[in-house]
Amino acid sequence: MTIEKLRVAAIDLGTNSFHMIIVEESRGKGIVEIDRVKNMICIGRGSISTKMLNEEAMQSGIAALKNFLVLAAHHGVAPENVIAFATSAIREAKNRVDFLRMIRDETGLKVRVISGREEAEFIYYGVRNAVKIGKSFDLLFDIGGGSVEFIIADNKGVQLLESRKIGVARMYERFVSTDPIAHSDIKMLEQFFSAEMVSAVGKASELKVGRAIASSGTAQNIARMICSMNGLTNKASLNNSVFTRKEFQTLYSALIPLSSAERRKFNGLDANRVDLIVPGLILVDMIFRIFNLNEIVVSDYALREGMVLHYLKDRFNGSSEKEHEFELDIRKESVYELGCRCDWNLKHSEHVAGLSLQLFDRLAPFHQLEAPYRELLECASLLHNIGSFISISSHHKHSQYIILNGELRGFSPIEIEIIAHVARYHRKSPPSEKHAAYSMLKPLQKRAVDVLSGILRLANGLERGHRQNIRNIHVTAKGSVITLQVKPCFEPDIEIWAAEQLKSWMETVLQKTIIIEAV
Repeated sequence: MTIEKLRVAAIDLGTNSFHMIIVEESRGKGIVEIDRVKNMICIGRGSISTKMLNEEAMQSGIAALKNFLVLAAHHGVAPENVIAFATSAIREAKNRVDFLRMIRDETGLKVRVISGREEAEFIYYGVRNAVKIGKSFDLLFDIGGGSVEFIIADNKGVQLLESRKIGVARMYERFVSTDPIAHSDIKMLEQFFSAEMVSAVGKASELKVGRAIASSGTAQNIARMICSMNGLTNKASLNNSVFTRKEFQTLYSALIPLSSAERRKFNGLDANRVDLIVPGLILVDMIFRIFNLNEIVVSDYALREGMVLHYLKDRFNGSSEKEHEFELDIRKESVYELGCRCDWNLKHSEHVAGLSLQLFDRLAPFHQLEAPYRELLECASLLHNIGSFISISSHHKHSQYIILNGELRGFSPIEIEIIAHVARYHRKSPPSEKHAAYSMLKPLQKRAVDVLSGILRLANGLERGHRQNIRNIHVTAKGSVITLQVKPCFEPDIEIWAAEQLKSWMETVLQKTIIIEAV
C-alpha cells in the first residue's frame, strides 16, 4: 500500500541543546515543517574535560525528551517514526551507555550515537536541500557545541567529510579564561583552529573552493546580528542570505571587546549564546581568513533536516548504493511543492511559464536582462495564481504573500522578493513607487520586476481561457513597433483580447508599441 502522508520527528541530542523537528512528507507537496522545539540542556557542560555527563544534565535531558515525545504524539507522529541521534558530547562520554539506557528505560526512545563522519554526511543531506550547490566546489561547515563538521562538495557529490573537535562549548571551556576575552586567549584559539583545519584547507585549495555555506545556530545568530546592524530586523528566514567578510569584521570588532554583561544587550544576540558566541566569532574569522573567503551563505537546514531526508529516502527507496541524487534541482522542486500545497492549476501555470520564457527569449534584445532573471520569471509564472488558494479577489496580492512566506528553498532572500513582486503584478495595477515594498527595492531590482511583470502580464493574457491555446510566439520589430505573432490551436479571440488589455505596462517599460496578431 502506498503511504500518501507520513509524519516524522527527528531529535538531535547535541552538546549545547536538544532539538526536535516534526515534518510531514506527502506526495507532490514534499516535506513540510509542522513544528520544532529546542531545549538548551548543555549536556556537554563540564564533560568536555571529564568525559563524564553529569547527573543533573542527564535528568534535564530526559525530562526534555519526555516533553518532545508528548509533542510528537500530539502532532500524530507514530512512535516508530521518531528518530534520535546523539553527537559529540554523548559520543565521547564514558558514561554514555548508562545515559542511553536511562533514556530507553524512561522514555522508550532508542538513541543512536553517530560518528563525526556520519554527522557531516547528515549535515550535507540537509544543506544541499536548502542551498543550491553548483558545479564549482563549496565548503560547507556546521559549528556545533562539541565539534565542527567540514564538507566539500559540488553538485556531483562529496569530496570531503570531516569532523573536528573544535565546537564552541569545547573551545570556551578549554581556552576562554577571562571576561572580556584576553588577547592571549584569542591567539591560542586562532592557533588551535588553524592546526585543526589544515587538512580541510589543503583540500579546499586543491579543489579551488570559492564559496562557503554555514549551517547551525552560531552561523544563523551571526547572520541575524549582522542583519540587525544593517537595520534589517524582520527577516523570518535567513536561508540563502549572505554576509560578507567586511560585514562580519564590523560585527567582530564590535562584539569581541565586550564583557558578557555588555554582550547580553547586543541587538540580535541569542541570550543562550552570550558566552559561546565568542569562540564562534573567532572560528568564523579564521574560516574567512585561512580559506580566503569573501562571503558566507547561510543554510537553514542542517543535521536534523538531513536526518529526516535520509530516513525518508531509506524508508521509501531502500538502502541504495547511489547515496546522492546528482544535479538535485531544489529550487524547481521547492516551487512545485509550494504550488501543490496551494492546490494550483498545474497545466495553466506551466503553460503561462512556457509562454513567459518564449517572450523573455524573443524580447531579449529589448529588455537586456541577464540569464539568471529568466529562471526567476519562470518561478513567478508557475506561482502567479497560487493566491487563489486564499480567495480569487486580490489573489495576486495573496500570491505575493504566500511566496514571501512559503519557505522556498535554494533561493536568496532578494530572489524570493523579485519572484513575489513579479507574481503580485501579473494583473491589476502595475509596479508603483506608491507600493511600499516595491519602493524599497534597489534600481536594478525594480527594473527586473518591471520587465518580468510586463512579460508575465502578456503571457497570462495569452492564456486567459485556461485552455493552452497559444503554442508559439514569434516576435518582429520595426522602428518603435514590436509585433507578437501568436500561433494558436484554434480561434484565439479571447487570448488576444486579454493580452491587449494587459500589454500597456510592457509598452511603457520597453518604450515600444506592441501589436498582437494571430498567424
